[in-house]
Amino acid sequence: MALETIDIVIVAFYAVALFAIAFFVSREPAGHTKDTEDYFLAGKALPWWAIGASLIAANISAEQIIGQSGQGFVVGIAIAAYEWQAAIVLLIVAKYFLPIFLERNIFTMPQFLETRFGSEVKSIMAVFWIVLYTAVNLTSILWLGGLAISAVTGVAVLPAMAGLAAFAALYSLYGGLKAVAMTDIIQVVVLMIGGFAITWIALGLVGGDRGALGGLSTLLGEIPGHFNMILEPDHPKYSDLPGIWTLLGGLWVLHFSYWGFNQYIIQRALGAENLKEAQKGLAFAAFLKLLIPLIVVIPGIAALWLAQNGQLDLAALSKTPDSTYGTLMTLVPGGLRGLVFAALIAAIVSSLASMMNSISTIFTMDIYRDYIAKDKSETHYVTVGRITAFVAMVLALILAKPFLGGMESAFQTIQEYTGFIAPGIVAIFLLGFFWKRANREGAFALLFSSVVLNLMAKFGLPDMPFVLRIWIVFLICLVIGVIVSLLTSPPKEDQPVDVGGISFKTSIGFNTASLVIVLIMTLIYVFYW
Repeated sequence: MALETIDIVIVAFYAVALFAIAFFVSREPAGHTKDTEDYFLAGKALPWWAIGASLIAANISAEQIIGQSGQGFVVGIAIAAYEWQAAIVLLIVAKYFLPIFLERNIFTMPQFLETRFGSEVKSIMAVFWIVLYTAVNLTSILWLGGLAISAVTGVAVLPAMAGLAAFAALYSLYGGLKAVAMTDIIQVVVLMIGGFAITWIALGLVGGDRGALGGLSTLLGEIPGHFNMILEPDHPKYSDLPGIWTLLGGLWVLHFSYWGFNQYIIQRALGAENLKEAQKGLAFAAFLKLLIPLIVVIPGIAALWLAQNGQLDLAALSKTPDSTYGTLMTLVPGGLRGLVFAALIAAIVSSLASMMNSISTIFTMDIYRDYIAKDKSETHYVTVGRITAFVAMVLALILAKPFLGGMESAFQTIQEYTGFIAPGIVAIFLLGFFWKRANREGAFALLFSSVVLNLMAKFGLPDMPFVLRIWIVFLICLVIGVIVSLLTSPPKEDQPVDVGGISFKTSIGFNTASLVIVLIMTLIYVFYW
């Protein structure tokens, strides 16, 4: 599919506007040199609207748009649990976790683990997160993004990935988190407009003369099985989304690991002006999360109907579901196609930029500054952060095809890979927050158990759905962490978190927003059970 002149103009205007905003917000006042707090935490001056928008822009990447559209084609609305349940998790993180993080005045998640369990735990987790973000998350965003760009433009996947990587690096390396977060405002606007446009067009093609709303009615009437949030045990994809266990089990562990203890996400909240701004930002992001399935899952369901009715290649889409979104983009008329294409690019490059910034933050602040070059200047550490981000991107480009090229569904595969350590991560933070007796030995034991137990269950019980496996492993990890902590020496006096001195009270506005979001979630599950 070729882009017309008007499409190219729209994409070019988007790119120029993005670069202009990035460089404008990255400027420093006369006489001030950018330090680590400026570069990695945006000077701790982010307002709530920037935090919320940046959270969504960082989260909604090629993995979500391409992967969840493909799963919408295969499974249906049930895959939206990954989005809708996240809204509840964001509210819990805002109310109960952020006060602890901000009270500890940290830059990174490994730094919290150091203050709570010691430098050994911090170092292990810092290395783990750097490897995970580079070899899994960054590669997945590049690979799926490259597939989508290739489907739309005809450019080969590798050059498409290289172009996306260069775009993200050019606007984010200089300004750091501030450039990323502030430009994410325009990224989210473009993403939402372009996303709703392709949903409206896809539904319009289904509805014909009855329009998009008629198309939605057709989908509900003719493929009702794709509008079940809870899959039955005989469903072909039950192993990926095991019915009631998506609501009661391990999916929550994945959510808390991602939204609560993931540097890539939580770094925006750490850069907030204050706790209230951070909490408002997460509530804003929770509202936006409710909209995401409308722009990533519904188009995939529409694509299934179109394929079943001969308007798309059913065999091709069934073989490679991750090509669904790119195929739908070929149906968008010229002019509007440029906006949708810009939205796709926005989703990809904002996530790439965010991931690069998080990798550089952890490496610079937790590895390089502590073990390689202590007592260097702030300018030196900022330079190291920029170099680290660039190197991580190059490595991801090299690893993307070998790691992800042969996978049937990159989205589900990534969730399962992440699930090997997610139970241990959630367990170590929860015990670290709310149980003073938790110690270093208990932390090591539960982290080790998370990996070993998951591997044993995966190969010993291959038919067990991974969401259920993660839930069982999480519960066992909690028990192991408690037992080992009780059998060994207590932590140092200054290590436990004194939650008695931390206020978890939230504003009336936050509480009202939380109530509305919970009500909406309840209604969704009632209507589409």
